[in-house]
Amino acid sequence: MPSKLKVKTPLVEMDGDEMTRIIWAMIQERLILPYLDIDLVHFDLGIQNRDITEDRVTLEAAHAIRRYGVGVKCATITPDAERVTEYGLKKAWPSPNGRIRSILDGTVFRKPILVKNIRPAVSSWKKPIVIGRHAYGDIYKSVEMKVNRPGLVELVHTDEDGFVTRIPVHRFEGTGVVMGIHNVEASIRSFARSCITYALNEKIDIWFAMKDTISKTYHAFFKHVFAEEIESRSKELAEAGVSYRYFLIDDAAAQIMKHEGGFLWALSNYDGDVFSDVVASGFGSLGMMTSVLVSPDGFFEFEAAHGTVRRHYYEHLKGNPTSTNSVASIFAWTGAIRKRAELDGTPDVAAFADRLEAAVLSCIESGIVTKDLIPLMNPKPEGFQTTEGFIDRVAARLEESLH
Repeated sequence: MPSKLKVKTPLVEMDGDEMTRIIWAMIQERLILPYLDIDLVHFDLGIQNRDITEDRVTLEAAHAIRRYGVGVKCATITPDAERVTEYGLKKAWPSPNGRIRSILDGTVFRKPILVKNIRPAVSSWKKPIVIGRHAYGDIYKSVEMKVNRPGLVELVHTDEDGFVTRIPVHRFEGTGVVMGIHNVEASIRSFARSCITYALNEKIDIWFAMKDTISKTYHAFFKHVFAEEIESRSKELAEAGVSYRYFLIDDAAAQIMKHEGGFLWALSNYDGDVFSDVVASGFGSLGMMTSVLVSPDGFFEFEAAHGTVRRHYYEHLKGNPTSTNSVASIFAWTGAIRKRAELDGTPDVAAFADRLEAAVLSCIESGIVTKDLIPLMNPKPEGFQTTEGFIDRVAARLEESLH
């Protein structure tokens, strides 16, 4: 293997915040740049630079992914009022993930990283269960109202010609609450297309789950649109050996408890939010979960499924040692590098990504882990590595595998 492998096409690289930013630099310095001759198109999505640029940097990063096809992103802060004060920000800037997702019109897929000595909490789970969440609308863009007096609540639609359609929601005899949610066909179709793109890429079956027996218009519309998109790609799916199944959400939830895994579970916004954490916890933790944003047009953005590890960052600032899990961040890099290699037609670069992942898994299976993984393991290691120590041990195993 040459001293450095040439990566043909630039890779969009987005820096982030707090402890994951520290880890990000270590991964580049010790695991990526010594081995790859790669042009990184860098964007600093750290909260302070987002504030300085009034979040233009996020827009620029998203459009760079559209240009080059593949990006890799560090975890970032989505500031609340406390964070605005902490970092002296001009405002509470929106989620960079949400903004990038909107620009790419993509869907986020979360997949657990399996190792032999971390057994899933659900004994039947043998293969990864990938969660595809439709991250638009529903309660996350809802309008809510508290009803303080008796009266009628209605849904009202006024079209461009002034024609009004009214549907009663509930006649309140006392106080209560009401919520209005929505979705749009274009977003649902993009979600279905992204799921198909991901399933074809990974060669895994697709499950889709809603509750159309109860929600005969809203949920049934999701079911209908998804089925249309599946039908439009039926020949391609059949040739790839990818099957599609529709479930009621409660049936799907029951089925996954007995299934061995190895499929993509496509879910609505709220269901995806809930079950992504259920699956993450069932397989181990968010520290052992990858995340990739896939657009219907075939653009990809890889990142870790977890946040910026704020508590560890504060300890780091005090000069105290930390033991922060870097596995998901490393796998974000390997996922992006492998996809870049696949699009470029460079199998030697893809093989490097495989070797780096194998080095990580070999360390964990040998009991070389960060502190958070010890309670999940059987047998339990006698000790744990620091943040830097774990990455150093991975680097040593990677070096051994390349010679």
